[in-house]
Amino acid sequence: MDARRERIVVAMSGGVDSSVAAALLVDRGWDVVGVTLRLWDQAPHGADDARRVCDHLGIEHHSCDRRGLFADRVIEPFVAGYLSGETPSPCIACNRSVKFAEVFAFADRLGASKVATGHYARIVYRDGRPELHRGRDLGKDQSYFLFVLSDQELCKIEFPLSEMTKTEVRAEALRRGMRWAGSRQESQELCFVPTGRYDAFVEARATSKIRPGRLVDAAGRVVGTHGGIHKFTIGQRKGLGVALGSRVFVVDIDPDTATVRLGSESELLGAGAMIKDTHFFDGVTFPRQASVQVRYRHEGALATITRDASSAIIEFDAPVRAIAKGQSAVLYDGSRVLGGGTIQSVIRTEGR
Repeated sequence: MDARRERIVVAMSGGVDSSVAAALLVDRGWDVVGVTLRLWDQAPHGADDARRVCDHLGIEHHSCDRRGLFADRVIEPFVAGYLSGETPSPCIACNRSVKFAEVFAFADRLGASKVATGHYARIVYRDGRPELHRGRDLGKDQSYFLFVLSDQELCKIEFPLSEMTKTEVRAEALRRGMRWAGSRQESQELCFVPTGRYDAFVEARATSKIRPGRLVDAAGRVVGTHGGIHKFTIGQRKGLGVALGSRVFVVDIDPDTATVRLGSESELLGAGAMIKDTHFFDGVTFPRQASVQVRYRHEGALATITRDASSAIIEFDAPVRAIAKGQSAVLYDGSRVLGGGTIQSVIRTEGR
């Protein structure tokens, strides 16, 4: 190892994003080491693909088996969340308690000063302090999933793709001759449920805990039955198993009675939310106004936020559609991430 070069550990999945991130860091003179965390049985090829990239770049590669940890901290809470009538955010749970913790620990063992990932997000320093911001490619921006990072961790992270678009990243991989990088079909689904059939995944792991229940309309009349509340999410319109003559949506899920309530789109509107397990970056003060995303693809809505030691209350300027318990609410000031938390309860609009 050249003592003049700083060592950096890159979390590598074998896909195009982390592959190009590693290549860019090599160009910038870092002593780059790739590490792949094996998190899931059905994704065995990631380490092989990542090793091939590292061989191509002439850098070290390591693979670490963290399937047990992933099952305990991500899979089990995911299943429990759906059984409780929630819509979990497993990628945030993974970032919080598995991926970054393990990569930082690995970097410490190797004496690396920093870690890097292929996330589309930016770190901006203002008055010597790091701020997390949206990436340049707003269509791929992943800052929503990173609000759980600490200020100390931000100081030790590099996001080499921060100023790039996905199209530019793909072109860069081809230019470098890494034609295999990202050759796998890119999925919008969870890594452990590539089919998108969350209900089947939950059923396979919690058969004894699943209870059938009732579908009721806005007036409380029983209009059908279902095979378990894990099959439903707030705002769902398709796959309800009933036809009521007009468009209806899942507007409430009661885990105690296994009752799913259907209603009109107007009944999906929420005035605010209470969030728990909050994390806010240093220097963020309350009460304050911010734009709040209540799910990854939500465009954000203006709100006033107040907080105490472990929770916060979000009051939107205008009602927001389909706020779901279990999802994360993330606060933004322009492109800057202020922090966020897990949606614990929804504040209903007047008259509901």
